[in-house]
Order: sequence, then C-alpha cells, then structure tokens
Amino acid sequence: MSVLTGNNAEYIAHLYGQYLINPQSVADSWRRMFDDLADDEAALLRELNGASWTPKHNRRELNSFARVSAAAKATSAVNQNKGVAKAASAADGDTRQATRDSIQALMLIRAYRARGHLIANLDPLGLKEKHEHPELDPAHYGFGGGDYDHDIFINGVLGMESATLREILAALQETYCGTIGVEFLHMSDPHEKSWIQERIEGPRNQTDFSVNGKRAILQRLTAAEGFEKFLHTKYTGTKRFGLDGGESLVPAIEQIIKRGGQMGIRDVVLGMAHRGRLNILTNVMGKPFTAVFSEFQGSSFKPDDVQGSGDVKYHLGTSSDREFDGNTIHLSLTANPSHLEAVNPVVIGKVRAKQVQRNDREGTQVLPLLLHGDAAFAGQGLVAETLMISELPGYRVGGTIHIVINNQIGFTTMPKYGRSGPYCTDVAKMLSAPIFHVNGDDPEAVVHVARIATEFRQEFKKDVVIDMFCYRRFGHNEGDEPAFTQPIMYRTIKTLESTRAQYAARLVGEGTMTADEVQQMSDEFN
Repeated sequence: MSVLTGNNAEYIAHLYGQYLINPQSVADSWRRMFDDLADDEAALLRELNGASWTPKHNRRELNSFARVSAAAKATSAVNQNKGVAKAASAADGDTRQATRDSIQALMLIRAYRARGHLIANLDPLGLKEKHEHPELDPAHYGFGGGDYDHDIFINGVLGMESATLREILAALQETYCGTIGVEFLHMSDPHEKSWIQERIEGPRNQTDFSVNGKRAILQRLTAAEGFEKFLHTKYTGTKRFGLDGGESLVPAIEQIIKRGGQMGIRDVVLGMAHRGRLNILTNVMGKPFTAVFSEFQGSSFKPDDVQGSGDVKYHLGTSSDREFDGNTIHLSLTANPSHLEAVNPVVIGKVRAKQVQRNDREGTQVLPLLLHGDAAFAGQGLVAETLMISELPGYRVGGTIHIVINNQIGFTTMPKYGRSGPYCTDVAKMLSAPIFHVNGDDPEAVVHVARIATEFRQEFKKDVVIDMFCYRRFGHNEGDEPAFTQPIMYRTIKTLESTRAQYAARLVGEGTMTADEVQQMSDEFN
C-alpha cells in the first residue's frame, strides 16, 4: 500500500522541506524520489495550487509546501556559518529518527489492523491457545524499552495527531484485541474498507450503551436463559438442542431487527438449523410458550396448520409481526430439516421473491438473516455455493447477514480436526465480506457488532459475517454426556457462570442496576 496519499501530504511536505535544507537529512529512498522529481519550486507551487476555482479547503498540500519551502529558504540562508551547520547536523539526526519512528509506528498500526484479531479475547472458556504474532511486537519494528514514552507523529491516525508508543498500543489493543476481532483488510473495495475502519477505530470498537439499553440486553438474556432452564427442568433429557451458552444470540438478533427497521427494513426472513431454534421461536418470533410445551408433550399446538405428516419441534418455523420504535416488521422463520445449511438457498429464494413483490430492486426492505453452526459453516458445501451466487444478477438479494453460533465443536470433533484454517468463517473471505469475531460472554460487544453488521449491509448491500464464540452447556443434545469425549472443555463449562449471571454482576458492579432489580427481572419472567 503506497504512502503517497492525500492523508500523508503534510508529512511528505515536511520531508521535502528537510530535503531542501539538506538532502542528506532524509532517508536514501526519499532522497532518491525527491531527486527524481527534478521540478523547480515554481512548478510545484502551480501544480499544488490547482485551477483558479479549486476550493480553498482542498489546498492543504499547498499550504504545507509553502510553509516548509519558506522554512527551507530561511534555514538555508542561516546555515552559511559552520556553527549553525553543526547544529543542523544534529537536527538532521533527530529528523531522521522522528521520520523512522513515524514510519515504523504506521507499520505497527497496520499490522494490528491485519493481525490484531489473532490475539483478541474471543473464547469465553479461555481454552483457545494464544500465540503472540511477531508483527504485533513493537520490537519487530525497531522500538526498544526506552521508546515507549516519547511523542511520535502519526498524522491523525487512530484519531491522534501524535502519541506515545504506549498510547498507540493501548488504542490498538482496545480496538482490535478486546472481545471483538475484526477481519477486513482482505476486502477489495477501498470505500468499504475505510467505512469499517472508521466505524471501529473512532469509538474504539465499542458502543456507549444507555442505562435503558443495558437493561434491555439483560432482559433479553434473562428471557433466553429462563426459557432454557425451564425446559431443562421440566423435560430433563429431552432433545431440544438448547441455546444454553449462546444466549447473546437473542439480543443480537433483536438489535439487527431494530436497527434494520430504522434503516428501512420491513421484512426479515430467517433461516437456521436446530441449535437454539426453540428459543428463537419464542423469544424473537413470538411463538407462545404454551405452543412449545404442547409439542414437548407430543401434540401439535394447531393441528390444522401442520402441512404434511408432522415433524419434530426443533424443525418447525413460524411467522409474526413485531414492532420496534414504531416500525412494524414482518418476521418469517423457515422450517428446516436436520440437514444442516439446507435452508440457506431456500431463504435466499424467498427473499428474492419478496423483493420482486415489493419492487425492492436494491434490497433495502427485505433482509435475509442466516444462522449457522461453526462446523457446518466450514464443512458444508452448500454454504460456499450459496455465498458464491450472492452477487450474481439472477440471485442477488442485497446482502445477507450471517451469524455463526460458534460453540467451538462439531458434534464431538474439535476445530483443529474439522478445518484447515484458523476460523470457521474463512470461506466468506472469497466474497470480500467483513468478518466480526466476538466473545459471546460479552453481550454488549455482540450487540455492538450486530449493529455495525446491519449498517454495513444496508449501506453496501453485501454479505457480512458475525462469528460469535460460545459453547454448548449440555453437549450436542440433552441426552448426551459430553464429558466423555471433551472432559477438559466440560470441566471448565461446569464451573462457568452463565452469560446472564456474568452480565448482571457487571451491571451491579458499575452501578447501573442493583442486585434487587436484577432478581426482580428474573422473578418477573419466571
């Protein structure tokens, strides 16, 4: 990536001024480039000034050049005596070091943008091995222990004109190595890439939620956990493929629907496998709890509505209308067999049909939302096939939001035996889709990336992926004993507080809610 961009104009102008004073004061590569220019000052000024109608605010380069050119002339005149020449020599050394520090700092920043996700805190179980990447070590760029506290010019990158190395590292680690890891430098469109970069670097990759926003997140977590706990107690050992361990999915989907409604979405078509389906049916789609309980007891809630010979409860779909911020949004969850990912092209086709009916040519009003398992997203060919047709004229739907419920295991197969890449979402890179990896035990981070994903889809009409790291508290299904095949993982899970409990303790600790209010919220649901 070239450094010769408008953003670096002032910095290059500064270097050119140093070159005019003393050509030996700049690095060899810069000196050769300035030598090759072979332009006189008048020609450069005319080119930078532009036409007579050029807006003044577009002449930053001219002003920068004029300043350093004047400084060059003044300094050159003074430098005729030997004493000043010696001082200039010392200054030249300082300039070279400052230039070197700036370039090395910018290289470090780019490395964090590209590799920071590799050391992010993504695994709620803490079992994922972290390997320090050499490109993320300041020593890799020549910085030593004494370099952490002097100012380095970085020209507005990370929102700072200059900063110490310590401040730069703190900003980078907060943005790229917290509970969110972002992969976006593989994207081919520079505008999309810049949009993602600005969206996450400005607020340090977090949302400052209001008190009501935090309460709403806890309320959805309480509903998701309370539903699973009731089923686990009432129908112990019965297959339900619960969402236990991945409850942050519920507030994430609600955020997508809510933010989508604010941006013009009026219809959302969901597709998912069996993991967490009952929870989504009740807590997102609004299916009555009594209907689900009836199905657990072997009967249909509405026998006349069953089309065919019947099916298990975690294959069924439904539709409903919900209102968010005054926007009524139609939700449709398609039925799905136990053939993982089979529903993907069905959802895309249904969305395309709805868009044709609405004359929604840009895909602004109808949104496809697909939920995947980690092993299936990496292993099922249908995933790649559906991704590959997403930009074809006959199949385009204006982008799909993909959420991977990444419980870090496929039945009993660990990731290192189930795929060749570091992430289950690597297949999505062929679309240049942004990928947000997020720790499912940080519900605010999950909701934050859900919001960004929705805004990206609505802005660019392209696919976007959320990879939510979580776990299965009760194994592949509730009839299994998962500790037989994954003893270390389930020893950890057994001692781990639920996502709701952790978040409730966090809100109490920061003074957002009291312990009594948290308990009251739980009692009201139960």
